[in-house]
Amino acid sequence: MTDIVRKVERTFPGKPTLEGAGVRLRRSFSNQEVRLLDPFLLLDSFGSANPEDYLAGFPWHPHRGIETVTYMLEGNVEHGDTLGNSGVIGPGDVQWMRSGSGIIHQEMPKRAVHELRGFQLWLNMPSRLKSAAPAYHGISTGEIPKVDSGKGITVRIVAGSYDRVEGPVRDLPTEPQYLDVTLEDGVSFEHKVTPGHTAFAHVVRGEGTFDAAHTPVHAGETALFGDGDIVRAQGKGLRFLLVSGKPLHEPIAWYGPIVMNTEDEIATAIHELRHGDFIKEKNATTGP
Repeated sequence: MTDIVRKVERTFPGKPTLEGAGVRLRRSFSNQEVRLLDPFLLLDSFGSANPEDYLAGFPWHPHRGIETVTYMLEGNVEHGDTLGNSGVIGPGDVQWMRSGSGIIHQEMPKRAVHELRGFQLWLNMPSRLKSAAPAYHGISTGEIPKVDSGKGITVRIVAGSYDRVEGPVRDLPTEPQYLDVTLEDGVSFEHKVTPGHTAFAHVVRGEGTFDAAHTPVHAGETALFGDGDIVRAQGKGLRFLLVSGKPLHEPIAWYGPIVMNTEDEIATAIHELRHGDFIKEKNATTGP
């Protein structure tokens, strides 16, 4: 039986957004598109050569019911949280944080020599785990395997696998794949994605085509794929993030950085936040 190449169903150009204490970023998708991208909730890209665009940072703020994935390309971000974790996310590093029952943290970009650039992705958590203890997984660039095909394809593997090489983030209920793919001009890339899983590609630089229609997807744009077996790509100066995951098919109630299943759960979270009962776990745990 012939594998089905996934078609691009929709592209998202992204919208300029002001977030945190005044950070200028570009939001590819969020709560307006959430039904299309289950289990993914939000994708932000941030990057500027002007420190005024990012130095205000993301001061202390809460999360509950989601996983946040921060991936730095250039520059450094200092972080800290109520579990006692702290450190710096540097070029090529990833912070994969499970907020679970509740965490309060901050991410403060530092002045970059040239440019600060990175991404943050939010994944929903299944209802049975939204009350689980939060956990933090800091992944240094050296821990992320890189596969160089020798044929013009280079892939960094944050989660999932490529060419039988597995990334450091594993055993999550949404079975995420998170690949950073770079192609030489004219080289064709193919990768199997589990049928039924949601998949998208975000173009980091250059431009690429991802199906038989050959409609170009440009830097800063996100392509959402229909169902199928394979994602295919080629392009010019192309680097893209390829992300996929298993849909949860659960109701969503959303209030800023808190994502639950019902409005009552949101009301409880807001009440606890206002009355100092939001944090359930005081001890640091590690792992995805």
